[in-house]
Amino acid sequence: MTATSDRRPEQHALPSSPCSSRRRLLRRAPAALALLGTAGGALLAGCERSASPIAFKSLDITGADYARQLALTDARTEQPFLLSNLKGKIAVVFFGFTQCPDVCPTTLGALAETRQLLGAEGDKLVGVFVTVDPKRDTAALMKAYVGSFSPDWVPLRGSADEVAAAAKEFKIFYREVPGKTESSYTIDHTAASYVFDTQGQVRLYVRHNTPPADLAADIRTLLAQAG
Repeated sequence: MTATSDRRPEQHALPSSPCSSRRRLLRRAPAALALLGTAGGALLAGCERSASPIAFKSLDITGADYARQLALTDARTEQPFLLSNLKGKIAVVFFGFTQCPDVCPTTLGALAETRQLLGAEGDKLVGVFVTVDPKRDTAALMKAYVGSFSPDWVPLRGSADEVAAAAKEFKIFYREVPGKTESSYTIDHTAASYVFDTQGQVRLYVRHNTPPADLAADIRTLLAQAG
């Protein structure tokens, strides 16, 4: 398969900070600052803290209006799956297919390495693999494929329409590329992943071939935020 370029979703503009204007006002009015006393100092300190956003190695898409829901079937149980099932965990969602020769096994392998790097916190990371090949990826095949990387990771499948709807929600591109026979086609697809925090909110867009150490660092940051 030929992976598509990592078309990243449009980056969200951060709201402008009122901190700089507050500092100018306080510089021009020292008498007012004296009256404010400790409260004024606390205001400036708060501005300084909010002006230093957390630096992730992956693309921060906190507050995105996409990748908000994922309603498919868990191939392990044949039961409906929702992202809310994974609250309390860090979930990494990736779209691919079991006959993918390179990008998919490389991505899942890197995620398994990331889990190892997290040490004792590794059990808080869950991989979620969504097939874009519902015609060939049966429940049994999905369960075996994803289970070969980790038995507690989640293989998701659905009808062609359900998969298309999920891909649209996540801004995932995919298309069949004809092979020599009707069943030997391959699939081009977006090669990036999405990271959800312990509250089930999408936070990061992870490009293909991101080093496991970088992803582990981002996940540690999200876990620290969760407390």
